[in-house]
Amino acid sequence: MRIAIASDDGIKIAGHFGRARGFVYADVEDGEVKNREFKANDITGHAQGHTHGHAHGQHSHAPIIAALEGVDAVISRGMGRRIYDDLMAAGKRALITEEVEVDNAVAAYVKGDLEDFPERGCHQSHHH
Repeated sequence: MRIAIASDDGIKIAGHFGRARGFVYADVEDGEVKNREFKANDITGHAQGHTHGHAHGQHSHAPIIAALEGVDAVISRGMGRRIYDDLMAAGKRALITEEVEVDNAVAAYVKGDLEDFPERGCHQSHHH
């Protein structure tokens, strides 16, 4: 299974999926992390500064979903409700967690102990 965790530094989980500087990709086999890598965020428009000129609710998440091909779960400390729902509809488990550390979140997810707080997803437009 492959997990993508929004992170600004590869250590701590980012507060918002779309604004994260990057993602930690963890490949898990038989309950163990076999590969872990941090890649710069080149998939979300917020991180690239493409938020001007349209309301938050009007852009497509299709490019993000496509970029996360092969990812089974996405973890962040916050994300918009639309991307949360779109990830779930695409067959990817989306989790909004209170956990701060990437490695702790991965370990908890693998054990089935990572709590999801979907009500913490933001619903309003973001003002930059």
